Order: sequence, then C-alpha cells, then structure tokens
Amino acid sequence: MNPLKRRRPEPMDFATNPTIATQSLAATLPFWDQLSSAEREHLARATRLLRARNAERIQGGGSGCAGVVVALSGSLRAYMLSEGGKEITLFRVEAGESCVLAASCILPMITFDIALDAADDVEALVIDPRLFSQLAQENTAVEAFLYRQTAQRFSDCMWVMQQVLFSSFDARLATFLLDELSRTGSEHIAVTHDEIARHLGSAREVVSRMLKYFERKGLVALGRGAVDIIDRRGLLALATA
Repeated sequence: MNPLKRRRPEPMDFATNPTIATQSLAATLPFWDQLSSAEREHLARATRLLRARNAERIQGGGSGCAGVVVALSGSLRAYMLSEGGKEITLFRVEAGESCVLAASCILPMITFDIALDAADDVEALVIDPRLFSQLAQENTAVEAFLYRQTAQRFSDCMWVMQQVLFSSFDARLATFLLDELSRTGSEHIAVTHDEIARHLGSAREVVSRMLKYFERKGLVALGRGAVDIIDRRGLLALATA
C-alpha cells in the first residue's frame, strides 16, 4: 500500500453524549482528578472517539493536526515520512498510553512532522488540540503531563536515531524481532518484509537478504507474511553485539 494513500478513519463526535467521554477520560488521564468541574466538562466536549482499522492514517501526510491521541485498545505507530515516501518507526502507542508529540500544533518547539497510523484495529480518544493547549496554559497538572509525555517520546526518538546511526542493520533487525516478540507474546510474528522495511527505514530487498541470512543461521523461519523466531538467544546476541 502506498503510504501516501492510506485510508483515513472517521471519528465519532462525543459532544452530544459527553458522559461516555468523561468515563473514558477519567480512566486514562492521570491529571483528571486535578481538573475543575468546568475543565472536565470542556475536555469531554472537546473529545472524539476514533475507530481505525490497521494501516489507517490518523495524523500526518497533509491530514492536519489531529490533537492529543489516547489509545483505548489496539496500538498506534508513530513514524517519520520522507518526501520520497520512506518511513521509519519512532515509537508505538499502546492501549492506555497517550501521544502528544503528533500534535505539533500545540508544541511550537516541534519543527518536524510525525505521522500516526493504526498498527492494528484501534479505538482511541482524540482531544481537540486548541482546548488541550488552553488547559495546559491554565492548569499546571495538564502542563506537567504535556511535558512529561514530550520528554518520554523524545527519548524514544533519540533511541531510534542512536540505533540508526551507530548499530549495524543485523542488530537493528534482531532488536525489532525481539521487540515484536515481547509486544505480542508470540514467537510467530505476522509481518511482511515490506512492513519491516518501513519500520526500520530501510529497503525491502535489504530486509529480505538479512532475514534469509538469519534463516540460514537457524535464528528464524520464514513464511508467507510471517517470521517465526527459532533462536531467541541468538537474536539477543546479535542485538547486543
């Protein structure tokens, strides 16, 4: 699928039934108890429920500033996209986690664009960026949350840059496979060579060659649209070399 032509999800407006939004926000936002009644009401009315299928774009690629995204189920993939369509994954947003870094419109210090896609079927809350920015200016608990989230995600981004600049490709690929094993809890990883290439900012041909090398070494078994991990210790040795 052309990364520039991904489907976009249709958000559902909570404004007509803010009670549902209130319950979801109270369960996921750590600063909820430190908001006034009026702030809670405004936040609930400025929140949408978004349901997206795997690979649907939520933020980036000319879609505007989505806002602060809170994953309720499934996971999201945050990545950078070059003008030529090349991608590299920066971090994932799992259920219960938030992403403020994609809302560049409320972070004036962010001068680069981050795209956000559904990594599988996702249900998420999307908070209007203007309202969230206003809350951060008026409420120190919201401001602290905003900057903690920003610092955490920048740390994730710097780790990726460190891997790209200073680690060999076999180590990066081994790390990716081990991360997927940890994330899914399964040694059977349903992923194509093209998807791995997008995650790692590489070419599919490079990924395929390295995976075939891993297979010859007895580290993995390759199947159609999947990689089975055979030797976890061997991959760990490569990842930490």
